[in-house]
Amino acid sequence: MLKNIKSCFILKKIFVYINDIKKLNLIIYNKNLQLHLDIDILDFRRYSTKYIKADNNGIIKEYNAYNDNLIYEGEYKNKKRNGKGKEYNEYSVLIFEGEFLNGKRWNGKGKEFNEERNLVYDGEYLNGQRNGEGNEYKNNCLVYKGNLLNGRRNGKGKEFGNKGLIFDGEFLNGQRWNGDINEYDKDDNLIFQGKYINGKRNGKGVEFSEYYESHEGSQTLKVFEGEYVNGMRNGKGKEFNNKYLIFEGEYLNNKRTGKGKEYNNKNKLIFEGEYIFGQRKRGKYFVNEHLEFEGEYLYNRKWNGKGYDINGNIIYELINGKGLVKEYNIYNDKLLYEGEYLDGKRNGKGKEYNIYNGKLIYEGEFVNGKRKEIWNYWI
Repeated sequence: MLKNIKSCFILKKIFVYINDIKKLNLIIYNKNLQLHLDIDILDFRRYSTKYIKADNNGIIKEYNAYNDNLIYEGEYKNKKRNGKGKEYNEYSVLIFEGEFLNGKRWNGKGKEFNEERNLVYDGEYLNGQRNGEGNEYKNNCLVYKGNLLNGRRNGKGKEFGNKGLIFDGEFLNGQRWNGDINEYDKDDNLIFQGKYINGKRNGKGVEFSEYYESHEGSQTLKVFEGEYVNGMRNGKGKEFNNKYLIFEGEYLNNKRTGKGKEYNNKNKLIFEGEYIFGQRKRGKYFVNEHLEFEGEYLYNRKWNGKGYDINGNIIYELINGKGLVKEYNIYNDKLLYEGEYLDGKRNGKGKEYNIYNGKLIYEGEFVNGKRKEIWNYWI
C-alpha cells in the first residue's frame, strides 16, 4: 500500500511539472517578452497561473489562466507592472486606467470604473490610494470634487446630489467638517440649510420639513430658523408651523429655554414670558390680544397667578394650581371652560363649551381634567 501511495505522489509531481512547463512555453520562447521581463527557468512557477504575452510595441498583456480573459495591458519593468497600464476584472471589464509602480496602482493620475463600466473616480494617486485632487462619480454623475487623502475626502471639496451642490467647504476623514451645507433626506427634500463647524450644525441655519397639500402637491416649508451649537438649537431662533410663526425666543439644547413668545395661526400673541426645558415657567397669557392670565406655570399648567377679564379686572386667582378659572380657545377666542381647578387641571364643578360656536355642551363634575361618568349634555 505504501508503494502505491508513493507511486501516486510521484505521478502527481510529474503531471504538475509537465503542466507548468506547458504554460512556461507560452512565455520563454517569446523574444519580445524576455526583453521586458528577463524571464529564466527559475521564474516559471511565478508565471504558472497566468498567460503573459508581449506585442511589438513593448506592451505586456496578462490573461487569466482559467478563462483566458484579459486582466492587464500596459508597461512592465523588473517583472512587475510599472508605468502606464489598464487593469481588468476577471470578466475583462476595465476597472482601472493609470500609473502602476511595483505591481500596484501608484503615483500620478488614474481612472477607476465599476463592473457596469461606469466611471467612479478620476484623479491623483499616491502610494496605491487616492491622494490629491480628484473627482468621484455615482451613476455617471459627479458627487464630489476636491482633495483626498489615503482614499478619503480630506481638505477642501464640494459634494453634489440630485438637487445640485450639497456641501462646499472642508472635509476631515471623509466627513463634512467646516463649510456651507444643504442637507437633503433620502427623497431629496431639503431639511437643513446653513453652516457646519467641526462636523455639526453651528451658527445660523434653517430647518425644513415636507408639507403636503392636495391641490398643490408637496412643498418644502421652513420649521426653524436660528442659531445652532454642536448640531442642536442653541441661542435665538424662530419656530414655524404650516407657514405660520408659532414661537420666537431662546433655545438651549433644542429646548425652549429663556425668554420667548408664542403665537397662534393668526399671528396673535398668546404667551410671553420665560421657558425652561421646553415648558412655560412664568409669564403672561393672552386671549384675543388681551391679558387673560399672569403668573407661574408648572408642567405647562397655570399654577400661581391671577386671571383677568377684557377690562383688566381680576376674575380669578390660582394658588398652587387651585381656584376658579376660565379657559379659551386660542384660535377663535371662544370660551371653552369655566369652573374649578386643582393641581392645574379641571377638578370639581365646571362648564364646558363647544369649541366652534361657544355653546354650553356640559355642566357637571370634572376629575383630573375629565368629565365624571354622570353628566348633563346640551346640544
